[in-house]
Amino acid sequence: MEPLKEMFNHRFYTGFAEAFGKADRNFNTESFIREVTKNLEDRSLNQRLHHTSVVLQHHLPADFKKAISVLYKAVEHVQTGYTALVFPGFVGMFGKEHFDLSMEALKHFTAYGSSEFAVREFLKLDMQKALKIMHNWAADGNHHVRRLASEGSRPRLPWSFKLDAVIKEPSLTRGILEQLNADTELYVRKSVANHLNDISKDHPDYMIRLVKGWNAGNTHTAWIIKHASRSLIKLGHQDSLAVFNFEKNVKVRLDKFRLGAAKIRLGEELLFSFDIVSEKKSAQKLVIDYAIHYRKAGGGLSRKVFKLKEAELAPGARLSLSKKQTLKDFTTRKHYAGEHKVDIIVNGSVMGEKTFVLAIPS
Repeated sequence: MEPLKEMFNHRFYTGFAEAFGKADRNFNTESFIREVTKNLEDRSLNQRLHHTSVVLQHHLPADFKKAISVLYKAVEHVQTGYTALVFPGFVGMFGKEHFDLSMEALKHFTAYGSSEFAVREFLKLDMQKALKIMHNWAADGNHHVRRLASEGSRPRLPWSFKLDAVIKEPSLTRGILEQLNADTELYVRKSVANHLNDISKDHPDYMIRLVKGWNAGNTHTAWIIKHASRSLIKLGHQDSLAVFNFEKNVKVRLDKFRLGAAKIRLGEELLFSFDIVSEKKSAQKLVIDYAIHYRKAGGGLSRKVFKLKEAELAPGARLSLSKKQTLKDFTTRKHYAGEHKVDIIVNGSVMGEKTFVLAIPS
């Protein structure tokens, strides 16, 4: 599989330079290509993205307003997607002295390559001013812009720096989220749910109070609330369970919990099965998860919770479940030999555990 950094290759830069040549007759395409591809193989994906903006500034008018004018014209001739992050990236790097102009440019460029990372530079610069503008974005007719209002102001956006002010005071973004809590676009709803999930990591009670005031009868709103609460539900947070009528006082027992094998090799499947038996005289709404405790390089264990099933268990009823999961290395997880553990979790409570040994072929 070709490395992601190869999105920024010689072929890309040739087309990219041509787009700027069409936008500005003074743009030196040959000089740009020569400079931007120098030592290209030594640069990572993000280094290539950053370097592109730096070299671009060398070849655009020194006046930022004129440079932005060229970017507006050039963006019409480039492919949308990750490589188009060069445009908001340029604004984030060089537009801080032109706040209003830059925010308007980020609004425009986000439809080509999301401005979620670049806009955080302006939130850091002037939180109140940026949030006021983004509050207006939440009512925009373009769903890319609406998503930017939520995604750009997330407290803990992955691959970016944290917004400490929002982490400390989550109500700063409440106006944005409330405008988007029934958005018709899934792209926007996912961002709102992730934003709320971020908040739940620091202020779970605030997050639950907020969504309790929303109209859960709306299917779009209900979807957001459900996905926003996923971390709290996994932890068995009582108020989040109550939002979805999951049983608080669970009365079940774990029966016939078995592993397919006590020792498996990397690349093989972890198999397990179990029964959940009701011990209550009334029906119970359950969320059933499992956790794998992975062996770390230093010898400790790291717990990862996985969704399994939601069910309503009648009085005295038995529910039989099984699961298989292949254990293999990913870019986000490397496995280490040794003892691992599997937990079965019902409404946030661990009902039982089993250990197995993972062997790594030499």
